Amino acid sequence: MKCFKHDILSKFSLLVVVGCSVFIATVPANADIFGSGPNTFEIEFVTIGDPGNAADTTGSPNPAGAVPYTYRIGKYEISEGMIDAANAIATGEGNSLGITHDGRGPNKPATSVSWFEAAEFVNWLNTSKGSTPAYKFDSNGDFQLWTPADPGYNPNNQFRNTQARYFLPDVDEWYKAAYFDPSANVYFNYPTGSDIEPDGIDFAGDPTFEAVFIDGDANSQPNDITDVGVLSPYGTAGQGGNVFEWEETERDLDNDSKLLWRGIRGGYWRRNSRLLLASLRISSDPMSENDIIGFRVASIPEPSTLLLLCIGTLGSLGLRMRSTAQNILRLNSNCSLLLQTIISK
Repeated sequence: MKCFKHDILSKFSLLVVVGCSVFIATVPANADIFGSGPNTFEIEFVTIGDPGNAADTTGSPNPAGAVPYTYRIGKYEISEGMIDAANAIATGEGNSLGITHDGRGPNKPATSVSWFEAAEFVNWLNTSKGSTPAYKFDSNGDFQLWTPADPGYNPNNQFRNTQARYFLPDVDEWYKAAYFDPSANVYFNYPTGSDIEPDGIDFAGDPTFEAVFIDGDANSQPNDITDVGVLSPYGTAGQGGNVFEWEETERDLDNDSKLLWRGIRGGYWRRNSRLLLASLRISSDPMSENDIIGFRVASIPEPSTLLLLCIGTLGSLGLRMRSTAQNILRLNSNCSLLLQTIISK
């Protein structure tokens, strides 16, 4: 009878592991879903691992790119369609975001979005998932620094709340995702995985390019966020060319001033490849709404802790051999929690 019980548990455990794996494989683990109905949209993320990588000492700022933790960053720039969906949902809930942008099309990068508006969009992403806002705005809508009295306060970065799930990438997070190659353990000059100048737009409508910048001629507007050339070593798209992107980090790297200019990086479609270089970082007024500046979003990894919980329960089945029904119920409860979390993302 003991062998029969053990055989049942072993087979059931294997079945659940395989079932969870198959289910997870059908849900893009790198895409987070927001909104509902006609206002549903997703943000696809790539994982930036290799925590504790060495900094680059040849770029700007110097040093740059060292990140001691694993995080995710948007594969693409935030699009106009994503902003429109968030605006519509927030308005329907009586909390209008009122974020404006250029009107080039739903798949174009959202530009003429100020740093503060980008921060408000990120806050909406957080609150829509029941998470803490990344950035502090007072009742008048004015940006404020987090203080020691606030849960999630970080004295080394008074802009970002540590309890937030989504945020604007800071100077090092953006730099690492763009220029670092974890396989070769090197930083490249361009966010195309190369030290060689990429091929840009040679003539209006040029269909063959490695990054969207002027290389003989220029398009009349930025490309769609998914049509921006080759990817970075980590798999991000458009960190070189198309449009500049806001960093979370202010110009002097301290993040302790509400109105000091913020870093922007990556270059844009109407200028040459120099702006794509790792050695070039410029800044802009956070209140500026410029048609060449957009942004992308970063995030903490999810939901690895629940996956470990599910696996841990399977381990306990082999160690504890309690009643079959008891163990199956506990396993089912934990794995159901995992699946529900994945579905809700």
